[in-house]
Amino acid sequence: MTVNDDVLLVHGGTPLEGEIRVRGAKNLVPKAMVAALLGSEPSRLRNVPDIRDVRVVRGLLQLHGVTVRPGDEPGELVLDPTHVESANVADIDAHAGSSRIPILFCGPLLHRLGHAFIPGLGGCDIGGRPIDFHFDVLRQFGATIEKRADGQYLEAPQRLRGTKIRLPYPSVGATEQVLLTAVLAEGVTELSNAAVEPEIEDLICVLQKMGAIIAMDTDRTIRITGVDKLGGYNHRALADRLEAASWASAALATEGNIYVHGAQQRSMMTFLNTYRKVGGAFEIDDEGIRFWHPGGQLKSIALETDVHPGFQTDWQQPLVVALTQATGLSIIHETVYESRLGFTSALNQMGAHIQLYRECLGSSACRFGQRNFLHSAVVSGPTRLQGADLVIPDLRGGFSYLIAALAAQGTSRVHGIELINRGYENFMEKLMELGAKVELPGKALG
Repeated sequence: MTVNDDVLLVHGGTPLEGEIRVRGAKNLVPKAMVAALLGSEPSRLRNVPDIRDVRVVRGLLQLHGVTVRPGDEPGELVLDPTHVESANVADIDAHAGSSRIPILFCGPLLHRLGHAFIPGLGGCDIGGRPIDFHFDVLRQFGATIEKRADGQYLEAPQRLRGTKIRLPYPSVGATEQVLLTAVLAEGVTELSNAAVEPEIEDLICVLQKMGAIIAMDTDRTIRITGVDKLGGYNHRALADRLEAASWASAALATEGNIYVHGAQQRSMMTFLNTYRKVGGAFEIDDEGIRFWHPGGQLKSIALETDVHPGFQTDWQQPLVVALTQATGLSIIHETVYESRLGFTSALNQMGAHIQLYRECLGSSACRFGQRNFLHSAVVSGPTRLQGADLVIPDLRGGFSYLIAALAAQGTSRVHGIELINRGYENFMEKLMELGAKVELPGKALG
């Protein structure tokens, strides 16, 4: 990314105060849109955010003959898969590098067309997220896969069949792949060590509404009994708990007060416990959650990320910004993505004191503790942050840079803000609603 694109000037030092709304989860909505491919009837998805990943999937669906149109209410999509067809390889390839979602088209397209083409994949550079396992899973279902120069070509010579799969790690993407493939496969599929995030449960709800038979056990085992045909669904996507937590961290770091409409306690319980331990305050009602800094000193903590129901890795980066303002030493052990702490170098440039370590500074199971990655951090605080020139590295790291710039004294130039649009709907408008002093060069915004 060049540093002269989409620059935002952020004049820091002003508490964020006001109300914003979060809509459907980025980690559910695009997958629910893909699920519509499996149906023989139109589906209706509500609470859809206007983010880039949604636009990418919409474009891919339309390339394959799915009609996608707005519904009767704001944030509603109607998806009609009646006339699914093969898409032109060059058109599909135009989406290469823009999202990792295309890999989840494999199962549905194999069921509907008997073949699929998947281009090179993009996404945030936060560590290894190998796609080979996706293809290994599809082979177990009976697919054949040919690697070509421009991507992967898949075929299903016969109807895909159920199988037994044990994930080496409870990967969200791999779990989604199995679900979207197994529901129309012949026989029973048993998936062990599955991811059980709220977004996975919501996807299962979508598939069950379509006619799927899916059982979740308490030991991370999911059993899917294949059916011959699926219909459509009518579903309201669960709220984005990751975006809600980002705004909560912004309230804490800027000593502000933000009411997040749509935030839900049930999916955020682990975050809320940690937020309270740090010294943040929150109040829950039927419409959302109010987050604020109650005054006084924030407290340092020891924190380890983990798969659900643990502390989500996507919550970590925004909260680390707030921890730079906590008294004492906070210890962070990132167990999910090996490169997720790389964003801290920019915080140090702004005046934070953060030291990275290759050792596991914690006891939770870690994916890469013996592989020499800088995946633990010690944050010493409180430190006064100063404005700086920042280049956004990834989605959550990018929003964390925004928080740091808003909390800092002086002006920051934040480069590459378009990346934030992947997961934060109308974030510029929300910043202005909260009183942030930001501007695009040559065009004042607030």
